[in-house]
Amino acid sequence: MTSLWGTWMRGGTSKCWLFNAVDVDPLLRTTGLDEILVSAFGSGDPLQLDGVGGGTSTTSKAAVVRRSPVDGVDVDYLFAQVALGQRAVEWGSNCGNCATAIGLYALQTGMVAVDSELTVVRMRNQNTGAMLSAEIATPGGVVPADGAATVPGTTALGVPVALTFTDVAPNRAALLPTGHAVDLLEAGGHRYEATLINAGAPAALLHADDFGLTGSEDTGALAERLPLLIELRHRAALAMGLTRPGEPVQHAVPKVGIVGPALDYTTSDENLLAAGEYDVAVRMVSMLAPHPAIGLTSAVAVAAAATVDGSIVARNVSPRRSPSSLRIGTAAGVIDTSVTLDGDLLPRDIALHRAARRIARAELFLAEQSRDTTRALAAS
Repeated sequence: MTSLWGTWMRGGTSKCWLFNAVDVDPLLRTTGLDEILVSAFGSGDPLQLDGVGGGTSTTSKAAVVRRSPVDGVDVDYLFAQVALGQRAVEWGSNCGNCATAIGLYALQTGMVAVDSELTVVRMRNQNTGAMLSAEIATPGGVVPADGAATVPGTTALGVPVALTFTDVAPNRAALLPTGHAVDLLEAGGHRYEATLINAGAPAALLHADDFGLTGSEDTGALAERLPLLIELRHRAALAMGLTRPGEPVQHAVPKVGIVGPALDYTTSDENLLAAGEYDVAVRMVSMLAPHPAIGLTSAVAVAAAATVDGSIVARNVSPRRSPSSLRIGTAAGVIDTSVTLDGDLLPRDIALHRAARRIARAELFLAEQSRDTTRALAAS
């Protein structure tokens, strides 16, 4: 039976299986990477019972990590969003929460040399080319195993990690693929305003008002509108050039969500948030379900969109906010982002504070029957 060693880690509000390329590459001589992951995760079953997947979009993620041959980059990683109810893997995206875990993983596995006080791990996402850095305190040259940092969306503690997306928008054309601050997307006989932006990950940010919402509702309100939002995501993908008519629909990108003004609301853990405690309300979709908080790539997209005059985000942001930061109100609580602008007032770097922890290291045994089924599906 084929087996593969992996490390299970929590990064922010996601869980990711991380695989060292040294262990993965020999298997690729006989088996495709998609086959390896769908077998390991037990995909095809929505509960992923016959694998290590967690049965949700935020717990069905993986990355293959390797030392980078590129000067100025420490590690490269290939991110995989493994599907639940179908035997498929999407490769078109990035995940900031997993990148948080990868930064700590790179230190704990010896991929990156440890500094005496603070170690910076420079990472490149091979799916999109995005550059990130993770800063981790390493006093006395010791790599931490545990920490007391928390993030909205979980009460779990972890090692504090300062994650920065660097060179977010090299130019305005890269930031706004259509060239417009607002586009109109058609679905169900109606038109919806959307800011289509590429920062962190491609994202379609829609006005909550167009859906009869404020943006401050619980995830249940978003779930009721999922079919429409999924259709609008496909329309956005076509407009942004991420797919072409007739090609299979992707569910990982663009990220899609609704945006509204800051209002008083109650978080998913029953805490009351006042409108003055954050700058803009956002509710995002993760694959085919409402995200319990917000993915970091989506947070970066929202923060970048706030810098674009006339965008859906800029029109909803509190006038009291600082231009160097954006506090995003999510169903789970407030996510703080720091924004550095370049001389052309484009977002250059966007930073967030996260937490990560290693959960397990395990040998995964790949079911031969599942692999055979995947081959048959691919052949058909």
